[in-house]
Amino acid sequence: MPRILIVEDDELIRKELKEFAEFDGFSVVEATNGFEGVTKAREQEFDAVIMDTNLPKLNGFLATKEIKKSKDVPIVMICSRADEHDELYGFEVGASDFVKKPFSTQILFARIEAVIRRGKRAYVKRVASDGLEVDIGGRTVFVDGKKCEMTPKEYELLFYLVANAGTAITRDKLLTDVWGFDFHGDDRTVDTHIKMLRSSLGPYRDKIVTLRGLGYKIEM
Repeated sequence: MPRILIVEDDELIRKELKEFAEFDGFSVVEATNGFEGVTKAREQEFDAVIMDTNLPKLNGFLATKEIKKSKDVPIVMICSRADEHDELYGFEVGASDFVKKPFSTQILFARIEAVIRRGKRAYVKRVASDGLEVDIGGRTVFVDGKKCEMTPKEYELLFYLVANAGTAITRDKLLTDVWGFDFHGDDRTVDTHIKMLRSSLGPYRDKIVTLRGLGYKIEM
């Protein structure tokens, strides 16, 4: 039974999330503030964490940053503001995904299950091909021995492609699994980020293969 930690100070939201999670087959531990969330995440093992950003004592961003220092657990953050800066900062401190209020509980848990699946793939994935080395578990990429700095979404896109190396992946599936179920972008979003990713990979850009009319795959 997968275990999740719900860090939420609003009792009604926390109760709703707990009830849905248990109905969906999760074992649930609760925390009502950031400090409590960090303490429980450090002391126990979880498959995923749901983290509100607006928490007493220690906000969700700082709590996420502290947890990620010692635990490589997927964290899905919940934010009450539709602020791109907050979302980018959330990814920078280690969030795996981001959900804005008001949200669908069903969609939230679909995302939780998705990040858990990605985490299980990442645990055993460290792939090297020619001068390109991708460590999904360590969230690092090296090009000819030099650490490659990319945007959070470029990392997520590359890790997803590598975790499914050799498999043809449609643009729609990339949008769903990498950007999220309720993302309102289109195929151009994927194509733009693929172009950025190829630029970051430099001499190994051609490892990402375009499948005309379908999507992409990576050959590692």
